[in-house]
Amino acid sequence: MDGPATPAPGRRVASRGWRAAGYVALVLAVVALLLPFYWMVMSSLKTNSDVFTVPIKWVPDTLVWRNYVDIWQRSDMTTWLRNTLLLSVLVTLLQVLTGSFAAYGFARIRFPGRNLLFLAYIGTIAVPWQSYMIPQFILMSKLHLSNTLWAIVALQAFGAFGVFLMKQFYETIPEELSESARVDGLSEFGIYRRIMLPLSRPALASLTLLTFVTTWNDYLGPLIYLRSPELRTIQLGLRTFISQYNAEYALIMTGSVLSVLPVAVIFLLGQRHFVEGIATTGLKG
Repeated sequence: MDGPATPAPGRRVASRGWRAAGYVALVLAVVALLLPFYWMVMSSLKTNSDVFTVPIKWVPDTLVWRNYVDIWQRSDMTTWLRNTLLLSVLVTLLQVLTGSFAAYGFARIRFPGRNLLFLAYIGTIAVPWQSYMIPQFILMSKLHLSNTLWAIVALQAFGAFGVFLMKQFYETIPEELSESARVDGLSEFGIYRRIMLPLSRPALASLTLLTFVTTWNDYLGPLIYLRSPELRTIQLGLRTFISQYNAEYALIMTGSVLSVLPVAVIFLLGQRHFVEGIATTGLKG
């Protein structure tokens, strides 16, 4: 019996060439992605006049570590970070809770008009926020929540994307598990809490990371609703370094580095679950 066919030498060389070209393309993509972050870090260690010099100084002549001291002394960085962290944690917890709970209803509970209601709810993702921004602001003002952190929490506690993500993942879990639990007398909430949530850790990690990063980097929402200086987030706080006639770009870059660090740490800690959740969402098990 003949053994497996051996690839021709020319085909092996071509395969290695394509593989090498793929690695080179990946390296170039990584460099292009990381270059702005490198420039941001290096700019945070420059004087203000050296940030936008031509040609660009990729490595400053003198590292100005003093910027990381000045930004704490000249601004209310502690308050900005505290407000941003508080909003990000609260919104993330609420979106994960409401999104996973609503997704269970759409994925596992049969009721009239379920599919139509789900499509209508998911369709809100396509509606730009700017189109209903003013009605929301009027509503928050009527509820006396404007200029409070609760305005941001109330507006972002529910998200259609989280419901869609969790529903798609729930549908990969065999229905037989839920049926067996019902036969044993477990309630729907018990099935959700004891079976669906533990099996949905990758999707929950993905939703947590995406929601946290989105809330942390939000600028327009806090700009509209948070007017008091003591309520500023890190994104609004960095705007104070820009005046009518001047901008302290070195300190802006320093603050940007400090604002990126928490997100980077959270992503590194949850990277495995995040990739697994994105890869498996929507696959039928």
